[in-house]
This record gives sequence, C-alpha cells and structure tokens, in this order.
Amino acid sequence: MARGALRQVSFAAAVNRALRPDCRWWRPGVIAAVAIAGLAARRVPAADAPPRTGAQVWTQACAACHGPDGAGRRRDVVAFDVPLPDLRDCAFATSEPTADWIAVVHEGGRVRGLDRMMPAFGGALTDDEIARVVDTLREFCPRLPAWPLGDLNLPRALFTEKAFPENEVVMTSTIALHGPGSVMNELVYEHRLGARSMLEVGVPFGVLEQTGGSGATGWTAGLGDLGFAFKHALVQSARTGSIFSLGLDVSVPTGREEQGLGAGVTVVNPFVAFGQILPAGTFVQAHAGLDLPVETSATKPEVFWHALVGWSLNAHRFGRMYSPMLEVLGARELESSGAHVAWDLVPQMQVTLSRRKHVRVDVGADVPVNQTQDRHVQLGAYVLWDWYDGSLFKGW
Repeated sequence: MARGALRQVSFAAAVNRALRPDCRWWRPGVIAAVAIAGLAARRVPAADAPPRTGAQVWTQACAACHGPDGAGRRRDVVAFDVPLPDLRDCAFATSEPTADWIAVVHEGGRVRGLDRMMPAFGGALTDDEIARVVDTLREFCPRLPAWPLGDLNLPRALFTEKAFPENEVVMTSTIALHGPGSVMNELVYEHRLGARSMLEVGVPFGVLEQTGGSGATGWTAGLGDLGFAFKHALVQSARTGSIFSLGLDVSVPTGREEQGLGAGVTVVNPFVAFGQILPAGTFVQAHAGLDLPVETSATKPEVFWHALVGWSLNAHRFGRMYSPMLEVLGARELESSGAHVAWDLVPQMQVTLSRRKHVRVDVGADVPVNQTQDRHVQLGAYVLWDWYDGSLFKGW
C-alpha cells in the first residue's frame, strides 16, 4: 500500500478512536483538528483559472447563434425565425454605446426592447467577460478604426450642434412665454453617410403674432427658410472620448420675411462642433460658426458660439437615462462697431422614453441674460427618433 494511503488509514483510525464515547478528550481534539484544517485551507488558496479572452467567450457563448465571424447562423441551423444581425456591418456594430451592448448581453434582448431569443448571460459571465466579448464583436467590423463608436454620440441639446453623425428625425418647438406670441417649429431629418459624414434637411414652420411693425396685426402661419447641411467628423477617438467635426449649413429664403418667417436672403453657415466625454457620466459639447448672408442690406453677418455641460445618469443600471444639461449661447453681429454680445442660458433635461433609447424628449427654457428689452424667455422642447434603431413604435 502506498505511504499516502497508509497515512489516510492511520488518520481515520485515530479519528474513530477519538470519537468513541469512552474517550474523554474527543471533543477538544476534534475542534482543534477542524480549526487547524480551516487555517490550512485559508493559507493555501486554490489556483484560479486564467481569465477568458473575449474571443474565447465568443466561441463558447455566442458563436452557436451569431457564427464564428459574427455573420449570424442560418435559420435552419438556429431553429428560430428571428433574423440575426450581421455584426460585420460597421454601421450596426458601432452605432450603439458600449453600455447598451453590455445591457443586452447581461440582461437579454428584452432589456432594450429587442427579441426575447437573445438570452441573458449575466448569470453565466462576469462583467469583465461581457466587456471583453463586446470589444470582440465590434472587431468583426473590418474598418473599425474609421467608425466613431456610439459612446461619442452624446445627448443632443436644444441649440448646440452635435459632432457625431446621426440617423435621426427631430421635431423641435419653441414657444414665447412673454411678448408677442409665437410657436415656431422645425422638423429635421438627418441621414448618416458612411463612417463619418451626414446630410441634414430642416423644415421650419410656425405661427406668429403680428405686432403692427409691418402694418399687419393678428396671427399668421407659414413655412420658414429651408435648411440643408453637411457634417463630417474629422477626428474621433473612443480612447480619449473626443470627437471634432466641420460642417456647412445653407438656408434658402422660402419663408415670408415681412411676416417674420424668414431672413429674406440665402444664409451660409460654416461651423465646427466638438464633444468630449468626462468622468462619471459627465460631458461637454461646443458649437461655433458664422452666419453669412449673401446680401447684407437686410441681414448682417453674425458670429455665434454655443457650449454646454451635461451629465447622464440612469435610474438603475440598465434603466431609463436622464441627462440634465446647461447651454450657454453667445452671438454678435460682425459689421456693427457698437454691437454687443447677446447671452442666453438654456437649462434643460433630456429623457429616454423607449427601452431601446431610440425615442427621447428634451425640455428646457431659453433665458436671455442681457438685452432683455426685446428678447424674452422661450420654452423649448423636442422629440427625437433615432430611426436607424428601428420603428418608432417598437422597442418600448
């Protein structure tokens, strides 16, 4: 018999003798043995297995449905009819923030209004493993470095242009709370082009109270000046949380100037936009440019700058997102030597409505800081639909 086996038999015999009723020292002996064994177990921890890489997690947990290359298995292989996304599509793999990918892997598809066939892996994978597998699935995009990640798609403000190229429809309204009445609206359609560019069409319309300055009184309604814009992200980095874009906006005189519904002249607006992610869910954005009318007899050139600070927080880890923001707006005419800078503050709150976070609302107030004799407080609000994320009526 091996020496280790002899030791085991001897130890067992000793324990049996100690546990006999006629052995008076059995209680303290057993207690001492258990204590020594417990101390020994603490001092000699079991060797931990090395952490799994994202590729290993993908192979073991994800590839059965999504395929080894992220293309998605055929329906006859997975045995359900829900179409699987092609993760090699860079637009799909990069457009959503990392936190939303993690939420879907952790809680399953229903946490973001997706199909229940996407199971929850929060009980089988650690948070680190989920983060690593999300990094892995994005690497199926063959041109990943060229595509800004959805983390850089910061919350939209009422007036400050974002640097991120979007696929959105936004309906914005401003309502005058003092002075002549007005309800001005703008419907904006934004369409992303490739990795970093975007086209935008804006259709303004509204109703205004005529004050008699042009000889008319009462209320009037109509279309404003149509706007067309192009934006391109020059620099972006998920590592530093930064994105910088250039853009050009052109408005054409389709509105009636005499009724206050247009400028009466084509206006060219070159602009820059910047976004920066900060710690603890905070962020800053900036937007500056020039309004250059092609004819300056009625409308003067103007320089403007917008900046904001915001903070995104969730009611719980994977729940609705709230983003309080404060914009600071400045504008000054260029050709007027005595012109002063007009300052405004715009406190506001953006809230996600749908579980998919593709429908959001923002409500705030444009509060003039100076030159308040002819500028009044206005209530502002918008409804945003990220149409690339799905139907307006799905994802709730």
